[in-house]
Amino acid sequence: MNTYSRKLQLPDLLKKKSFFLFGPRATGKSFLIKTQLDTQAIVLNLLRAELFLTLSASPWKLEAIIEAEQRKYPDRPWVVIDEVQKAPPLLDEVHRLIEEKGIRFLLTGSSARKLKRGGANMLAGRAWTAHLHPLCYAELPDFDLDHYLRWGGLPIVHTSETPHEELQAYVQTYLHEEILAEGLVRRLPPFARFLTAAAFMNGHLLNFAKISSDIAVPASTIREYYAILEDTLLGFSLTPWAQASRKAIATAKFYFFDTGIVHALAGTQTVDRNSDLYGRAFEHWIALELRSFLHYTRLSDTLSFWRDSHQNEVDFIIGDHTAIEVKATTRVTPKDLKGLRILQTDSALKKYFLVSHDTIETVQDQIHCIHWKTFLDFLWAGKICA
Repeated sequence: MNTYSRKLQLPDLLKKKSFFLFGPRATGKSFLIKTQLDTQAIVLNLLRAELFLTLSASPWKLEAIIEAEQRKYPDRPWVVIDEVQKAPPLLDEVHRLIEEKGIRFLLTGSSARKLKRGGANMLAGRAWTAHLHPLCYAELPDFDLDHYLRWGGLPIVHTSETPHEELQAYVQTYLHEEILAEGLVRRLPPFARFLTAAAFMNGHLLNFAKISSDIAVPASTIREYYAILEDTLLGFSLTPWAQASRKAIATAKFYFFDTGIVHALAGTQTVDRNSDLYGRAFEHWIALELRSFLHYTRLSDTLSFWRDSHQNEVDFIIGDHTAIEVKATTRVTPKDLKGLRILQTDSALKKYFLVSHDTIETVQDQIHCIHWKTFLDFLWAGKICA
């Protein structure tokens, strides 16, 4: 039984414009459509074999299909095409119907790769882009941090009595349906080894040479593998923020889209509270919360990180106004503030936060040392980026 409510509201989007809705497999796109648009939209699901074969062979039939559905449901003004990446030529017809008929579309997909690499019609600004992520803190009324760090936020995993089995099944589905079936790589075993290596490097600076050496695959291929992960929405790069006076590094970091997926790929058995793994998972989760918040509120601020040539670092920078350092400690010490203090002397950011498990919240030299729950409450209430 679902006990959560999603922050992304599809009717609010469609009142403004047509939208592409992208999200990794199993983040709940189809469920969201069913619960929010059930009586407001005509839904064409390309996972239905008959419909897929018809529209793949004859994209021009889309208009007739929509008109037939509109006669049956005249009070449904919007049209959803679910899994649109399965039939990219349909986007030419969508483009025409937006222009000629004024139809408003929601076009969903779990991979942008076929659309981007195949030269598909991306509608030239006639459709904006929205993202659906795994469940986040603000969507779960009884949030359990330790459970989330271990198993992640995919709805089917989060609500399962056997989350380990669900995660293993997800990884296999991704490898065989998303990668092998779509022909994205020539050989699956090297890519599977890469996924494990990338999981161990989650949240670290990208190092193509190291992974190349570890799994005996050329560095150029490793670069392409990471591009596949981003295009199939399995992860994202975080670029370095370079507006401080000190020389910043130029290498990006990479994060997977879900904490549970990282553990499934890395073969994690437990996430002990006092381990380095816990600290990395905690930082990863904050990254996911920040990214979800920025996407759902449609803020234009970018998410980045700062690190100088002397390896001083701050985990996250929002736009050009807020710096956030994440520590899993239960007691903040002056050492934990080092990166933020150095950044303070080199930049003109407005806000500085140290997010931790320490329940005693203080302000030290304009650095707000804040418990993670308070920080997330403030974030989702719009008080961090205000």
